[in-house]
Amino acid sequence: MVSPSLRIPAAARVFDPAINTRCPPPHAVVMRMRSRSRRSIAASASPPGDPSIRDPISLPRPLTSADLMEASGDGLKVAYQGCPGAYSEAAAKKAYPSCHTVPCEYFETAFQAVENWVADRAVLPLENSLGGSIHRNYDLLLRHRLHIVGEVRLAVRHCLLANRGVKIQNLRSAMSHPQALAQCEQTLTKLGIEHREAVDDTAGAAKLIAEQKLQDTGAVASSLAAQLYGLDILAENIQDDTDNVTRFMMLAREPIIPRTDKPFKTSIVFSLEEGPGQLFKALAVFALRKINLTKMEIRPHKKKPLRIADDNCSAPLKHFDYLFYVDLEASMADPNAQNALANLKEFATFLRVLGSYPTDVSEA
Repeated sequence: MVSPSLRIPAAARVFDPAINTRCPPPHAVVMRMRSRSRRSIAASASPPGDPSIRDPISLPRPLTSADLMEASGDGLKVAYQGCPGAYSEAAAKKAYPSCHTVPCEYFETAFQAVENWVADRAVLPLENSLGGSIHRNYDLLLRHRLHIVGEVRLAVRHCLLANRGVKIQNLRSAMSHPQALAQCEQTLTKLGIEHREAVDDTAGAAKLIAEQKLQDTGAVASSLAAQLYGLDILAENIQDDTDNVTRFMMLAREPIIPRTDKPFKTSIVFSLEEGPGQLFKALAVFALRKINLTKMEIRPHKKKPLRIADDNCSAPLKHFDYLFYVDLEASMADPNAQNALANLKEFATFLRVLGSYPTDVSEA
């Protein structure tokens, strides 16, 4: 028999915001902090089948940023560099299909748009399978305090665009981003187009040709740019290498909650003391724990471009100081990865986690 003093009034026993907007009385809060046995007694004292009793496990959990990251992006404002029709916009739409895209003039403008709450996310290129790394964005990652919350790979399919009625034989020049022109160099030469004009982005080239109604210049851009600016597609897939993929990063003001139930990647940046074997020692903390590294990028430490080394010489030696950007096949929720970074932190002069996020396993 349960003592009447242990019985909990029905009004104090349940508080669910979905069905009860009153604040629970103080003694109800105290009762929630009792031991498991005390809660069992209270539960047995309640009438069987009482619909007001809710199993705590069945209660809805709070929404996290990880949930938002996995959503379609409905209502999200996503910043990207370039004009409408740029490949970065296509990457943003692939990452967040229902998002509202926000074009930005420069890479740094996209960072600032998220920091200043003009946009919720930014999708920016990090590396290309042909052109290599976009160094500017690596530097901006360190300058700004945004977090990598995802990645998306996009297959780049270049098209040759021109105004209505213009034929390939009429073209004397091709206009586009320098990397796009380099990726199509051989094809453009075979088509008899000798001159190249570099601009800030591919879609910007299409827009310029359309606005100025150029008859002797074509643009190397996407099929979406042709549609947006009313241009004809004279040739498709003109890149010299068919395996042309760009990896984009998704940035947000807050990190997502790492998980272990799906493939995750973690991006870090660190610096080391000058000396033999320092980089070997840093990489060993991952190798010994069987953590695979998918990428390493080395950039000059702009705040400390030179390191003074005093090795008892008559004149001190000056060495370049570097930052090491590394991508790990591991989640920060994994104790193995946590231990590796704790080990690295013991001797690294600087260490920062840029983000831990799901690996893009979709088709580019």
